[in-house]
Amino acid sequence: MKIVLVSDAWQPQVNGVVTTLTRTCAELNALGHQVEVIGPGRFRTLPCPGYPSIRLAVMPGRTLVRLLDTLAPDAIHIATEGPLGLAARRYCTAHNLQFTTSFHTRFPEYVNTRVPILPIGPGYALMRWFHGAATRTLVSNQDLIEELRNRGFSNLVLWRRGVDTDLFRPMAKDFLDGPRPIFMYMGRVAPEKNIEDFLRLDLPGTKYVVGDGPARQELEARYPEIRFTGMQTGEALVRHLSNADCFVFPSRTDTLGLVMMEALACGVPVAAYPVTGPSSLIQKGETGYLDEDLRQAALKCLELDPAVCRAAAMGWSLGNSTEEFLNYLVPARIPLPFSLFDSLPLKGDRP
Repeated sequence: MKIVLVSDAWQPQVNGVVTTLTRTCAELNALGHQVEVIGPGRFRTLPCPGYPSIRLAVMPGRTLVRLLDTLAPDAIHIATEGPLGLAARRYCTAHNLQFTTSFHTRFPEYVNTRVPILPIGPGYALMRWFHGAATRTLVSNQDLIEELRNRGFSNLVLWRRGVDTDLFRPMAKDFLDGPRPIFMYMGRVAPEKNIEDFLRLDLPGTKYVVGDGPARQELEARYPEIRFTGMQTGEALVRHLSNADCFVFPSRTDTLGLVMMEALACGVPVAAYPVTGPSSLIQKGETGYLDEDLRQAALKCLELDPAVCRAAAMGWSLGNSTEEFLNYLVPARIPLPFSLFDSLPLKGDRP
């Protein structure tokens, strides 16, 4: 099957959305499907305001039309609501094509974090309009499905994520410097990640921040006692993550938090707030703790068994996740029912 994936988030960006989509495409290709990704790299781009490392396509409509006309895909999945997602949605509706979408990011909350005077409600109205044209919208967990239903979204289906347990695995805790225990945050260093809730915690041992982002320089200057490593990838990332004693996830707005799954695969328990995302992944008292008192949650994680964390992650199969994604796709072109052809008179027949 020829599948087109349209996404404003794509390599070289490093985030959970890109990781999920990259792994899914690799699995689909391994199954023999032909996957074409239409990402920002095919277009003229400008940096996203506040996030210079994220490039957004500028006026992509005509180029995207030519690409989709040429590719003539069997199925179309639109992963993001940015300029490319909007152009692909417009193409599909204009050509009466079916498509699916996925809900990855709470953009209304992200915008509100940066510009508090902007209300969240109108943002969700736009998101509801965007996804409303899709045959199905894929969502990462049941809690988020219920929340979106309450906001008026429809045609929602559960697409569970997988984690690469061959890459993310326990390793010897002899890599990172500093007194134990080691508490770690890994991810984008940005205001919407609520990272300062972690940085302010009064915890024993050493705190590490692994990642980069627009807030890193300011936070590194304000919290000199915390070790900022910058962005890590591949084996280096796994080595950092597996050396933590507790992974602290302070975000209140993430729809899932793939990095928590990666931490558990490395045998590292997770401390987080009791919000959508963590609540769908963390088993209290087994793989982590959820508490409005993030400090207490982090300290209690030190008592947990890393082997239990690893065992939980082993149940999150990339293969199963890809199979779910594939099963939710719909034919781009709606087949005409045979009854329409049956009703037409054959040449030479009299009405």
